[in-house]
Amino acid sequence: MRQVRGRIWRSGKPVDGFTFTGISDCLAEEDTLVWADIYDPDHEALRELANELGLNMWAVEDAVAPKERTKTSVYQSHTFFTVYAVDTRVRDDDAEPDTSLLVKHRISAFVLPRGLITVRLPSVNGTATEFDIDEVSRRFDDLGGQQYGVGSLVHALLDVVVDGHFEAVEALDDAIEGLEDELFADSRPRRGLQRRTFQLRKDLVELRRVVLPMREVVSTIQHRRLDSSTSPDLDPLYADLYDHVLRASEWTESLRDMVTTVFETNLSLQDARLNTVMKKLSGWAAIIAVPTAITGFYGQNVMYPGINTVVGFIASSILIVVLVILLYVMFKRRDWL
Repeated sequence: MRQVRGRIWRSGKPVDGFTFTGISDCLAEEDTLVWADIYDPDHEALRELANELGLNMWAVEDAVAPKERTKTSVYQSHTFFTVYAVDTRVRDDDAEPDTSLLVKHRISAFVLPRGLITVRLPSVNGTATEFDIDEVSRRFDDLGGQQYGVGSLVHALLDVVVDGHFEAVEALDDAIEGLEDELFADSRPRRGLQRRTFQLRKDLVELRRVVLPMREVVSTIQHRRLDSSTSPDLDPLYADLYDHVLRASEWTESLRDMVTTVFETNLSLQDARLNTVMKKLSGWAAIIAVPTAITGFYGQNVMYPGINTVVGFIASSILIVVLVILLYVMFKRRDWL
């Protein structure tokens, strides 16, 4: 179902009267800023809007096409970009180990000289939580973006998206540190640790596919803004936003090394535990072999010293006890038992 929300500013002041059918009329007015947010759009309605506003039809197809990658495209009359906002969900103790921590929300945007049209699709993971578009509006108002035009709207949107990336990276970092603590805990690691480690690797790969292309998106918008000549005050804000994108990208790179180390360490510890078990089994097998070897002579049909005598029984029993104690002490000192 299509849901449309919007805001209009004239001469830097918010006004009422936004309608989806009147977007083109508002965009044609001087000193007017329009923001239309379309959630889960009807394809035909979006194509009609594109024809009315002169939007590139390939960009319109990309806005609703499934599994579109993060990218930006600059056209003569507008700029188009697609990004993914990311939310994190808290993992319950009784949740499945392969439950993803990330929820992705796809956002496409058409940047016009006097307006911004955002197109949002339902979350990729099919959850009930959706992207908080109201936070974009709040940041725009806090910035006083009415005086800066459409560039401040785009900045507010990207700022919320990048902050979500930071929170997702931080959540994965905390989860990986939790796995590290669990690996070297005194008690045995909980069941499913290896599956959770593998799921974190998958989450990190998904996050890197979202975060790394943001450098190109922000850089392109920063250097090819339609309002760069009229709103130079936004340049430092975009530079700071690009710096945040770089930091998030570098953080994901370091997390990749961390999760790889955890995965390999877990395998090494499993091998070490297996070796310990094998040593203990070998030690006990050697101890059991002594009385087995000595008492085995009792079943032979041959004459040997001490057969059918009390002295022979006592001597063999003492020999068994002495050798067993000797082997036990020796293996215990070498940590084989």
